[in-house]
Amino acid sequence: MGRFAVISMTDRAADRVREIMATRDNALGIRLGIKKGGCAGMEYTVDLVTEPNPKDDHIERDGAHVYVAPEAALFLFGTEMDFETTTLRTGFTFSNPNQSSACGCGESVELQPADLKALAEARAQA
Repeated sequence: MGRFAVISMTDRAADRVREIMATRDNALGIRLGIKKGGCAGMEYTVDLVTEPNPKDDHIERDGAHVYVAPEAALFLFGTEMDFETTTLRTGFTFSNPNQSSACGCGESVELQPADLKALAEARAQA
């Protein structure tokens, strides 16, 4: 791949991102972030991107564009983003090595920041 990527995405996630981009005006991709909230302390946020922020980390797979907010990169480093449709929910899922626990409803998570040194080294090698 050659370029540094904070996160990776599965084919299903990339398909869904492309679908979102195709059906929303001026959509250039989606932006992942985190916010304080929920019973476990943090929630993932997914927003439409119409104007990329140059500070964001940018991940592209087969024409699907995902941007990661700078303040979220430490918490999302190494995460695999997927998309699932089940009887209970349809949405993006995150397999995150920095997650120490999640609440029972699956809506919020407890995240530990990744090793800043590891993130910096990975960026430097890209």
